[in-house]
Amino acid sequence: MDTQCPEPEVIEKIVEVPAPLPPMASTAGKMHLPIVGAVEWATVEPGDVRLQARMNTGADMTTLQAEKVKMVEKDGKKYVRFLVTDPATTKQAEFESRLRRKVTVKQGEEESHYYIVKLWVSIGKTRSQVEVALRNTDDPEYALSIGRNFLVDTVIVDVSRKHLLNK
Repeated sequence: MDTQCPEPEVIEKIVEVPAPLPPMASTAGKMHLPIVGAVEWATVEPGDVRLQARMNTGADMTTLQAEKVKMVEKDGKKYVRFLVTDPATTKQAEFESRLRRKVTVKQGEEESHYYIVKLWVSIGKTRSQVEVALRNTDDPEYALSIGRNFLVDTVIVDVSRKHLLNK
């Protein structure tokens, strides 16, 4: 005796749909600090030059690519004049800022000298006056590298993302 089972009758078909991801947070922490990516657009004042900036959580100080850096004296006080190239227009903005100090950095046999000035730097709605080391290197990846002297207690850096602000 050969008995066969009848084909099952489909009463209800269940389809699994993954839940949508929650929206990415724009602030975090107890202080609700803005979240920024590893690279953001920043403005350096008073020249209002807009640059792509790398958020360098490993660096103590913010650095800026500057050209034709020279020290001048006005009324017995030392100032630094320098040019910053605006990548959008390739025009050079002239800056002049009071010299805070001069530092020497040794790496092996090499010695580098940097002028330290104070400038206003803005990322999104966050604006802060910070000490900036002026550097002149050949073809830097980013003209502005924002260090912890700007980042601490002002933003949270999500290194897995870029350009979260100013989209």
